[in-house]
Amino acid sequence: MSEGIDCVTAPLQSLIWPDPELCTERDLYMRLDGGAALSMNAREIRFAPGGGADFNTYANLFNSGKWAKYCDLDQLSLHLEGGGAFELVVFYAHPDHSYIRLINEVITLEAGTTQLFDVTPSAGFENRGALYFQLRALSDGVLRRADWHTDRAPRRTPNLMLSITTFKREEAVRRTVARFERFMSETPLRAHLHLAVVDNGKSAKIVSSPNVTLIPNENLGGAGGFARGLIEAQNRGATHCLFMDDDAANHPGAIERTWMFLAHATDDRLAISGALANAQHRWQMWENGAVFDRLCHPQFQGRDLRCAEDVLDMEFASTGEKPDNFYGGWWFFAFPLAHVDHMPFPFFVRGDDVSFSLMNDFQIVNLPGVISFQDEDFSSKESPQTLYLDLRGHLAHHLVAPGLDIGRTGVLRILGWFFIRSFLSCHYETLAALNLSVRDAISGPEFFAKNADMAGRRAEIKANMQNEVWHDLTTDPPAEKRRFDPRRRRDRALMKLTLNGHLLPFFGRIGNHVTLPSALRGHRRPLWGAARITYVSPDRSRAYTVRHDKRRAWREMTRALWAIFVMWRDYPQIKARWRQGYDTLTQGPFWTEILQIDKTQSAGDPTLVKEAPDMRRSA
Repeated sequence: MSEGIDCVTAPLQSLIWPDPELCTERDLYMRLDGGAALSMNAREIRFAPGGGADFNTYANLFNSGKWAKYCDLDQLSLHLEGGGAFELVVFYAHPDHSYIRLINEVITLEAGTTQLFDVTPSAGFENRGALYFQLRALSDGVLRRADWHTDRAPRRTPNLMLSITTFKREEAVRRTVARFERFMSETPLRAHLHLAVVDNGKSAKIVSSPNVTLIPNENLGGAGGFARGLIEAQNRGATHCLFMDDDAANHPGAIERTWMFLAHATDDRLAISGALANAQHRWQMWENGAVFDRLCHPQFQGRDLRCAEDVLDMEFASTGEKPDNFYGGWWFFAFPLAHVDHMPFPFFVRGDDVSFSLMNDFQIVNLPGVISFQDEDFSSKESPQTLYLDLRGHLAHHLVAPGLDIGRTGVLRILGWFFIRSFLSCHYETLAALNLSVRDAISGPEFFAKNADMAGRRAEIKANMQNEVWHDLTTDPPAEKRRFDPRRRRDRALMKLTLNGHLLPFFGRIGNHVTLPSALRGHRRPLWGAARITYVSPDRSRAYTVRHDKRRAWREMTRALWAIFVMWRDYPQIKARWRQGYDTLTQGPFWTEILQIDKTQSAGDPTLVKEAPDMRRSA
């Protein structure tokens, strides 16, 4: 390891540049006009006279409100490096009054010299606001660096261990590791960072180095992989851990911003939740944190990150207090180890990140530019397997977390939403998987302890999947046929009264044949009147088709009604089992035993390694 960082002189935030491997939507990073041009390879902006660059962008504005509120920021300066004469304008944007020009001056940048400009408002920073700067060239020029600094010393020096869980995504994780190694050769934080790759598939073939540790692991899903990463962070004496997905990549600058915010935070419970971009449109927000209220509600979904007004509105809004049911996804989630009271629950996947946020006392913050870029659209990932996992997680959250207790009526509404959604859309294989999901949730945490790898359930669900399986689309999708018009109120009313034709004779013959994008799976309006539905992936390379089948529909709905009755009848006992068993399965002994880790290696918080009964034997 190299020498440590001089935390006083390190920038709070540096420019993030477009990257061909991640995102080339330039307006997410900077807006150029006139005679200004970007070199992505050289990471510099070249100016001819009159050329302009504006940094009121998602990746590069400075959210002073968050820094003031969570880090007590009271001094800030802008450091620029480049060459040429410019007009420099630094704006202080606020949601409740007109923007203030903190600086509007003609400056001259000299090659090899860094120019410093104090940008502290005379009245100090408010808890809502953002800073950004503009440059207008008065001569030929270049900008190579722009950093936001404070002369205030950080409150702590985080030792941050990054943990990636991967399964059979060898190329993606190798690219991530290569990007991290390049980053470690440049960053001044290198002495305080380390990456652990938890390989659930034992196939990544990554060579460990001083910066990276490869950990072969039993395939207990994302929950097992991240639990193993958390244990490794404890063993290494890390103060903080950063969970990252293998299929979601981010700019290394996001790691530096995260580290600096953790270092300056006034509350040692602070955690950083990264955003997620839409896979098909990387200029569009998929989720910037989320709220769990019966269902998962992504925040700021669809926000155009190229639009300055949208970005500023989002940053102002996200500076406010988070509700107790706010959570962060594990594509990027950094948290303090000292405040982990509950390790991941063995959900396998789906729901583990929600549960982890809700059951640990973190203060979660989102930062601009801290965003991951996924390879695959979420709508294409939905299947009987994933919805089986989703429903179990949704039920568990409400059964376990006291603040989320919605009673048996609320829980039954969740069941009804999942069942009706699949029933109306002819997803009968999903309906069968949902019935299994409720049965397993009713069984309580003991089932999860005994089936942490979910091998049996995954095989059973897969064997039942005949129609709801993506296949290559080598020709055009099937031709559409429409007898009923879902836009017409009369037709919609008929379909609602007959449960989308399931009470109409011969509906399989007379119903519509429609083709829909995968993003509309489960949307009711386009489904009314449909007896054959073909879903097409966003890139139109894959598709699958489901068809109206009364016999299968009512067989699965009969089972669903029985499951709903059992949940209603036994709700108090089910909730009591969950609250007792959840604590046991989220402590260190469960994970060290099931992952076959030598208990003598389990350093860290003693509350996470206390003895606990083996629930797998008692199940």
